[in-house]
Amino acid sequence: MKLTKSQIQDLYAFTRQHFVEHYDLQTELVDHLANDIEVMWETQPELSFENAKNKAFKKFGIFGFMDAIEQKAKAMNKRYMKYLWNELKIWFTIPKITATLCLFLMFYLSFSSSFAIALAVIYFVLVAVWSIYKSVQLNRQFRRRKEVSNKKWVLEELIFKQAGGTSIVILSQIYNIFIITDEFLTNIYAIVGLSIAFTALVLIYYISFELLPNKAEKLLNETYPEFSL
Repeated sequence: MKLTKSQIQDLYAFTRQHFVEHYDLQTELVDHLANDIEVMWETQPELSFENAKNKAFKKFGIFGFMDAIEQKAKAMNKRYMKYLWNELKIWFTIPKITATLCLFLMFYLSFSSSFAIALAVIYFVLVAVWSIYKSVQLNRQFRRRKEVSNKKWVLEELIFKQAGGTSIVILSQIYNIFIITDEFLTNIYAIVGLSIAFTALVLIYYISFELLPNKAEKLLNETYPEFSL
């Protein structure tokens, strides 16, 4: 016996009822449940769909789909970080390494000057304001995309919302940046380290807030063959 289309849709609704929000994970779980149900029907053809569904669900344990949700999140976060790392590496190859070195030099000269403290705070505030603006913009884009497709994908949410969460953590460190700059103003190693940190921060934010969202369609089609459908 094979499941009908209405039963497949019932399984999708069942996953949503159990707090699975993302369509890609819903699809994986529906496939898993459907296979289990059809295997059960091979030996117990009299078993009702509801009873078979509940038996298949019990195999996930007392936490239900929570483990699957966590594993999917980890897998997609790993993929997202891979995309981020691949983009970052490009900025250390010719010809983009020139821009990276210029960015580093700008920070190094700024932090070596008598205005180092003020410039560090100004740079940090500029990055923070830009990141907040982009976070709001990307959140709006994400909501519009969901309204059009009526579906959420784990990687899509990471691309459009991950950077915003990271920016909150960075913003909380503004006081520490001020203290570090003030204490190590005359230490050449501290100046180099701070310059590297600001260079990396700018590159990572640019990739997270600009490059990856602009490549979202390509990355999502690579990850999910059914996405374009």
